[in-house]
Amino acid sequence: MAKIMDRLLLFIYSLSIGILSVLAILLLSGQVPMELDYRNEQTLYITVIVVAVILFLLSIRFFYVSIRTERGHLNAVHQRTEFGDIQISLETIENMALKAAERTRGVRDVKTRVRVVESGLEIMIRAIVDGEHSIPGLSEEMQKSIQKQIEDITGIPVSSVAVYIANIVQSPAFKSRVE
Repeated sequence: MAKIMDRLLLFIYSLSIGILSVLAILLLSGQVPMELDYRNEQTLYITVIVVAVILFLLSIRFFYVSIRTERGHLNAVHQRTEFGDIQISLETIENMALKAAERTRGVRDVKTRVRVVESGLEIMIRAIVDGEHSIPGLSEEMQKSIQKQIEDITGIPVSSVAVYIANIVQSPAFKSRVE
């Protein structure tokens, strides 16, 4: 929703600045008669025309951005087989990576993000661990598990699995009561 609102605001801005720039160019180039009582009219004309042209060029750029479609943003991975096309959403791949990471012993809370690059999938993992296992060993086990799970199920190569350990969870210390 925010993306649509941003595009709409950008469209309105670029259209209004474009119209104002064209009007300023027409007024100052002599196409529309206008009288000024300034001493240095030529410097004023040149300055205003340069500013108007810059604003007009910026508005053309903003207008283009507001109406273009995003081609680089992929919401799914496309595969072609002999039977037809297959599309796997990035959300599905994120959930598979999440399940594989959660199966790793010592991992408590996991968040995933997947990007499609030329060499395959880049998977970013943010995890909170229990602090009782070796973090390098746990991270490597999680990377291998995620890569194997994704490649086996989807058939899509995984180029990298980046793991970010955000924190450790302290296990609660229970005091025994003697009565």
